[in-house]
This record gives sequence, structure tokens and C-alpha cells, in this order.
Amino acid sequence: MAGSSASRTETDLLDRVRALHPLIRSHTASAERQRRVTREVVEALGDAGILRMNVPRHYGGYQSSLRTQVDVLSEISAACGSAGYLALSQAGSAFIAALFPDEVQDEIFTGPDVRISSTLVPGSKAVPVDGGYTVNGKSPFASGCQDADWHLLTALDDTGEGPPELLWLAIPMTELAILDDWDFSGLTGSGSNTVVARDVQVPAHRALRVGPLLEGECPSQRNSADPFYRMPVILMFCAWTAASAVGLARGALAEFGERIQQRGITYTFYQHQHEAPVTHLQFAEAEMKVSAAELLSGDLVQVIESRAAAGEPYTTAERARIRAQCGYAARLCKEAGDLVGSASGASSLHREVPVQRMVRDLNALNLHSFVNPAANLELYGRVLSGLEPDTPFL
Repeated sequence: MAGSSASRTETDLLDRVRALHPLIRSHTASAERQRRVTREVVEALGDAGILRMNVPRHYGGYQSSLRTQVDVLSEISAACGSAGYLALSQAGSAFIAALFPDEVQDEIFTGPDVRISSTLVPGSKAVPVDGGYTVNGKSPFASGCQDADWHLLTALDDTGEGPPELLWLAIPMTELAILDDWDFSGLTGSGSNTVVARDVQVPAHRALRVGPLLEGECPSQRNSADPFYRMPVILMFCAWTAASAVGLARGALAEFGERIQQRGITYTFYQHQHEAPVTHLQFAEAEMKVSAAELLSGDLVQVIESRAAAGEPYTTAERARIRAQCGYAARLCKEAGDLVGSASGASSLHREVPVQRMVRDLNALNLHSFVNPAANLELYGRVLSGLEPDTPFL
């Protein structure tokens, strides 16, 4: 685990992240070539304190408000979508780790800046043995695993009796292998490789059953009564990914605003793109889409935080609505990105032009299984129509 000079308070966390914009942006091309966020950016984000946002205070963490987390992740994504997704993954994984039994947390949180990655796709099997599990399999999309100290591996509890149960298993990263297989056109620098377990022995206390967790059960005695950790992890992921989408779209709008001052529109009389009425219409519509996405994001954050503060349960409709809001915000941001991307001309396809990368990143984010706008709208529509949501992931 790398050392950190991060402040012990979060009061200026957002300012520290904003100050990193020039550094993060200067490394985006390198991140794409390497297919992972560069070491310099990884360390700078850790030094800024973003890893502490969901770490319990008794380990030196911040337990940052969800509003702060959304603002921070949005700022990072505006500079680089891959860096933003890495930050989302590692900060979110710390939240999950804080739900494990207290003795597991003592093993993981040896410092507030520990790096944790996780997977959501259960590509591995956990076979019960005396005292724990033997784990084998491949789990893809492990964002940030190359820079992690611990990994929360999703696996199926293969007892051979009845349907297998989904587990999160806390495993030191040194016990897992990493396949260098992340070669994708969007979020290219996120390093979301596949992790491989080969006869890994995991003690029983490091297993967290996902089903009960989604129903509100938390095995951590220290954190189970803390309103902060009563926020449902699936709904938290909705807030984090909406923040990533908004940040990417805001970054694309900023780049577009600079670009139209420096170029004309080929084969027209417009020597300055910013003077063309068509540009005014495109820019305004893209801005309205991102503003609408921000309102949707702000609303779901307010609902999650208010429910946590009041200790009130969610209705199924509220949970489904938050997932739909996340997906719809991501769709609006993608539409805004497509607008300014198509208005940026063929020269914007050059890899050095940030807009094309942001458009690809927004497309990739919209394809995430928990973000996918069409799937989330169908889910919400089922509930509105009086049907069961047909998924436990709410």
C-alpha cells in the first residue's frame, strides 16, 4: 500500500481534486496507450484523499457525504473518464469492505488509503471446505485491480444443493492473478482486467453473502447502526455512476466550448464555428441535456441521503426509480456527448482531441449492466405497472 500525504479532513477534498485537473488531463493519452491509469495519477488521487471517502472514521477515513462523493467523482471524470471510473471503483469497493465483519475490516483497513478493487460478475466458484472456501475461476471487469491491495471477488457458493448463493470474498491481491485482457474502445484506461483465482483458500469469515446484504443486513457490528453504511450499495452505485456520466459530459462541453473558438466549419462561409447558428442550437441543447442529468442526479442523491438520515425504508418504487434516474441521466449525458461530438468535425477523430475519447467513454458507461438506460427504464416501468421488479438488485 502506497503512503499518502492526504489531509485528515475532507473540508478541501474537492479543491484538491480540482487542482489535479492539469495533471490528470496530461496523462489521458498515456492511460489509453497503457490501458490503465498511470502511476502518477493513481498516486496523486490517493494523496488527495479520494480513497478515504467511504473508509470508516475509526480507521482514519472521511465517510464523506454522498453529495461530496458525487461532486468529487464528477470532477475527476471531467478530466479523464478512466481516472474517474477507477476512483469510483476503488472508493465504492471501500464502502463494500466496510460492510464485512469487523475482524475482516481490521485485516483490510491497515490504513485509510488502502486500495481495494472489486468485481460484480460472478465468474468464480467457491467450494465449501473445512473453515472456508476453495475458490477457482475468472472474474472480468475488475477495474483498478492492478493497483489494488485487496480484491472483493464475486463468486457463487457451489454447495451442490439448490441454487448457488452469491458471495463477495475478501482476498489479498497477491493471491490472485491478473489477465492482461482489457482492450476496449471505451474507458480504455480504466484497467478493468480479469482477475483469476486458482485454488485460493478463503477463510469463512472473509465471505459476505450478497443476498442478505441487498435486503439490508450488515454483518459489521460497528457499522450496522451507522446511517452512513445503511445507504444501499446498489443505490450508491447509481449515484456514483451518474456522477461519472455528468462529469464526462461536462468535460465534453468544456472541450467543445474551447474548440469552436479555434476552428471554422469546413466548406461553409463560417471561419469561426462559434458564430454559426447551428452551433448555438447544438451547444444549447447539449447544455440542457447535461443540466437535466444533473437535476436527476441531485434528486436521487437527496433521496438516498434523506432516507439514511431519517432511518426510513425505501419503497420498491423508490428503489426502481433511482435506478431509472441513473440510467436516464447517463443517456442524457451520452446524447449531449454525441451532439458535441458530431458538431466537432472530422478532425476531432484524432486521438489527441479529448472530445472523441469522452464520447467513447460515455457510450461505454451507458452499456454497463447496472446503468443501461433501457434495462433500468423497463425495470421501473414494471413496478409502475404493478408487477414485481424481477431482480434483487435494487
